[in-house]
Amino acid sequence: MTAVQERPAPAPAPRRPHRAVTLLRNSWRQLTSMRTALVLLFLWAVAAIPGSVWPQRPVSPERVTQYFREHPDLAPKLDTLGAFDVYSSAWFAAIYLLLFTSLVGCVAPRLRDHIRALRTVPPDAPRRMDRLPQHAAGEERTDAPAEAAQLAAKALRGERFRTKIREHADGSWTVSAEKGFLKETGNLLFHAAMLTVLLGVGFGYWYGWHGNRILVEGQDQAFCNSVTQYDESSLGPRVQPSDLPFFCLRLDDFAATYQDSGQAKSFAAKVELQTKQDGPWAPKEFSVNSPLRLSQGNIYPLGHGYAMVLRYTDRYGVSQTKVVPFLPRDGMFTSEGVAQFPDINIDPKTNKRDVKLQLGFEGVFLPTVDPNGGASSIFPAENDPVLFLTAYRGDLGVEVGLPQSVYSLNQDQIDNGALKKISGDRPQRLTPGQTMTLDDGTKLEFVGTREFATISVRYDPAQPYVLGGAVVGLLGLMLSLSGHRRRMWFRITPREGSGSLVEAGGLPRSDYPGFTDEFGRLVGAARGPEEGTP
Repeated sequence: MTAVQERPAPAPAPRRPHRAVTLLRNSWRQLTSMRTALVLLFLWAVAAIPGSVWPQRPVSPERVTQYFREHPDLAPKLDTLGAFDVYSSAWFAAIYLLLFTSLVGCVAPRLRDHIRALRTVPPDAPRRMDRLPQHAAGEERTDAPAEAAQLAAKALRGERFRTKIREHADGSWTVSAEKGFLKETGNLLFHAAMLTVLLGVGFGYWYGWHGNRILVEGQDQAFCNSVTQYDESSLGPRVQPSDLPFFCLRLDDFAATYQDSGQAKSFAAKVELQTKQDGPWAPKEFSVNSPLRLSQGNIYPLGHGYAMVLRYTDRYGVSQTKVVPFLPRDGMFTSEGVAQFPDINIDPKTNKRDVKLQLGFEGVFLPTVDPNGGASSIFPAENDPVLFLTAYRGDLGVEVGLPQSVYSLNQDQIDNGALKKISGDRPQRLTPGQTMTLDDGTKLEFVGTREFATISVRYDPAQPYVLGGAVVGLLGLMLSLSGHRRRMWFRITPREGSGSLVEAGGLPRSDYPGFTDEFGRLVGAARGPEEGTP
């Protein structure tokens, strides 16, 4: 009976990963590649350009309002795309997060490999050094192989090479040397600095805050650091209104100088600052290039303009004085604004007012009027100031909570007849000190002007880290560009009788045009002054 030999069962085929796993793995490799990181970095820089092209709402809401007024069709479309708040838009955040992820995935394995390379001794010399890009044929020396190896290692250490001497069973010696790790160190420093900057931007957004406020010079009422007192403010997601530090500010004087062309030469603000509740007021100054620095925030001047001082006397002889900032609309400070008087003409007997008797004045201010009759100012300083006013009477819409602007009257109230023009077809021309008499005998006096400054108060706790990251990034970039990775080997074999035979080879690990000269110099130094040549 013949025995049947059983065949071993075939090994199971390796299980192929699921397509979804393969797709995720390939996508991760693509995302964490250096090419993708560079593309995302470029996209990040390009995505920041709109922030300097269009006015940004967190920085200057007045300019955004002006842009909407000048481009009523284009502005809403740009606003939908986030053009007026670029750095908080969804598409900018997406590029930011992808870049951060790509850098982390790119730096982590490279850092691990770099640490491993630093801890690893240079590899032994290859068998065929004549195949290396740089090779020096063997030359005879009278030194013993051990002494020749020590001489070569000493010459390499003098040039800050990491060296390793090895003795082999056949009596030969090899010297391995490596240099240029600063190149990869610089690369990693640069990428780590980029991560620091990205983290700093993120934490600055979370824990930072800013606010803008118009301050008119000479006002007795101080501005204090409170959300309710800002014209526009934005707090980070992790900041509460109660977290804002205390300080109060009064603008005593604002001075601007101009060149003959009308271009601004200098801005300087003199203020009084109070940093403690019921504490003393200290005089301070700040300008464009020298902000007022506080412990938890800095104060920057964003712009300036003119505020109209208007005094209205109603039919009962009661006067109201308002200081109204006018928004500049060109470089020569042709400014426009509106003054509203809702609480006027109150009957002293009944203490009631008629909303149909409210007044609104739209005006255009020219610091230096054009003698040829132009509609714009010809110089930003007040050389010949003129105010053109158009008066409206009726319901301003304040009682019913209609949206009000400090620069224009509610157009819907004008269109539906609730506000009616009472000053004729042409605006009335006023110079400081002149009075405008209305049809009911009441008067509006143009008392004069005061300068105002638009200030921005900003606090970014991550700003020092972003600055440090930028400095480290530049340092890393310089190291990366100046460093060159290369290896050198010497093989010293015993010669018949006495002495040794020294052979050398070199391998540049990166593009290094000067390696040929360096190799020749090091070979000459390693062979010693007896036979070596520089």
